[in-house]
Order: sequence, then structure tokens, then C-alpha cells
Amino acid sequence: MRAVVVEQWGGPETLVEREIERPAPGLNEVLVRVHAAGVNPVDWKTRASGALIEWGEVPVLGWDVSGTVEAVGPGVTVFRPGDEVYGMPLFPRQAGGYAEYVVAPARQLAPKPRSLTHVEAAALPLAALTAWQALVDTADVRPGERVLVHAAAGGVGHFAVQIAKARGAYVIGTASAAKHDLVRSLGADEVVDYRAVRFEDAVSDVDVVLDGLGGETARRSLAVLRPGGRLVTLPGPDDVPAAPQGVRAEWVLVEPDQLGLREIAALVERGELRPVVETVLPLADAAKAHALGEQGRTAGKIVLTVA
Repeated sequence: MRAVVVEQWGGPETLVEREIERPAPGLNEVLVRVHAAGVNPVDWKTRASGALIEWGEVPVLGWDVSGTVEAVGPGVTVFRPGDEVYGMPLFPRQAGGYAEYVVAPARQLAPKPRSLTHVEAAALPLAALTAWQALVDTADVRPGERVLVHAAAGGVGHFAVQIAKARGAYVIGTASAAKHDLVRSLGADEVVDYRAVRFEDAVSDVDVVLDGLGGETARRSLAVLRPGGRLVTLPGPDDVPAAPQGVRAEWVLVEPDQLGLREIAALVERGELRPVVETVLPLADAAKAHALGEQGRTAGKIVLTVA
């Protein structure tokens, strides 16, 4: 099968298309013919150093996939060949989404939202699950609460705005001025231009902050929280600031979650969640996709077409 492999850890140019052996499903696994693969910051961050991820014999990046079940292994009853599925299998172990076929545990996938194309569905899993697990499972956002989403036009951020809104929250997003219309179209009640004003001077009395930036942004976010507020940060455990009494600060690392994928699909089908796909490229242009993503200007997601 065709796959994009990492020849050596480094820049985007280390991504090269190769022919490698097609995997076979084992116990409780399915073989998925990949139609599209999403691109996420963790892809290029791990490509640069190989850190954090448990790699297979041939390093193949990618976790977000949408495709069709080709074959099922022994013990699988939830899917059959021909079923359309999407998911983020095996993270943080190697899944190998930048390839024509992927093997995944059956219960780490879910039926693809019927209203979406494979390209749109491939934009969802890692980023939308991150937002879901941060806002719903960790922060438990309630109706009427005030939620601040940093980088609200980004991959995780644009899903977080919509998920928080679907939970009945009042949503504030930070974004550059050029992206304000997009963030408002996703449901944000307020948008703050972080380049023109310090967000803590414009926002206060927040119940939940979702921080995808870390560092100084995470520390400054504590100032906008009201008593009982929750800060959820994503970059890493070292980015969790020491929270004052009465405020909670936590780090979330996304994990495969079939229930979460089904909840996300339900939001899509109800018209409460939509992926924004800014750029679509063929699998062979994975290096170009990484170079674009690393510029940090993408609104929504970059997706690779495979089948």
C-alpha cells in the first residue's frame, strides 16, 4: 500500500511516499481503507523529534482517519465490511493514518456522520475529541456558564466554540481580527482580538478557560476566572500553572473514545457542529501540509485525501 513515512526526524522534507506492507486485522480489530486523513499539530511536532509516540517498525504519522471497513478480525461484531467509519485509533501509539489502509481496534472507531464527506469527517476526531474531553468530561460545562476559548479559530478551538455553545454556555473566543467573522459564525457571543488588547483586560468572571497555547497564556488565564472556575490546558503538563485556592487547573491529553465520537457525530447531525476545512491536499503532499500547518495561520483543519 501507499504510505507517507518519516525517513528521519526533522523538517517537512523528511516525509516521503513509499510502498509498505498492508496491515492485517487481528483479534477485535478492523482494517479500514482510508479515504481521508486529518492533519494535526501533534503530527508535525512528533515528526520533528519522534518524541512522545510509540513508533512501529516503519514510522507513519497520522491519527485522524475516515474511510470504509475493508475487513474485520475475529471477535468484531460492531462493524462489517463496507461500513463507513471515522476515528482516532491508538493515540498516543502509532496509528499510521497517512496511508491507504489502517488497522484499528473496532471500538475506537464510530460510524461516520452521514451528512459529512470523508474529508470533512477526517477533520473531526483528534481535535473535536480534545475539545469534548476538555469541556464536557473534564470541565463539565453547564448551561449559562461563561467559557473562554483561546485560539478559537484553530483546529481544537473552532470545535470548542461549537461544543460549548451546544452545552448552553456563553462563549468568548480569542482570535486575530481577520478570523472574527468565522468565530462568530461558529456561535461565539464575543470575540477578542488578542493582538490589539490583553485578553485579561477585556474578559472577566469566566467559569471555564480552554487554553491550547500554554505558557504565559495559561498563567494569565487564571486572572479571568471567577471562584470555582476551571482552567483546562492542552499543550503539556508543564503548562499547568499553580492555581490559587478556589480555582482548578488541569491538563488533558486526548484519548480514543468511541462514545465521544458518537456524541460528536450526533452534534453534527443536529446541525450544532461543523468542521471547517481550510486546505485539502493529496497524500503525496503531506510535507506541504505540514509546512502550512507549522505557520500557525490555519483556520480550522488541513486534510489529506488518500483513496
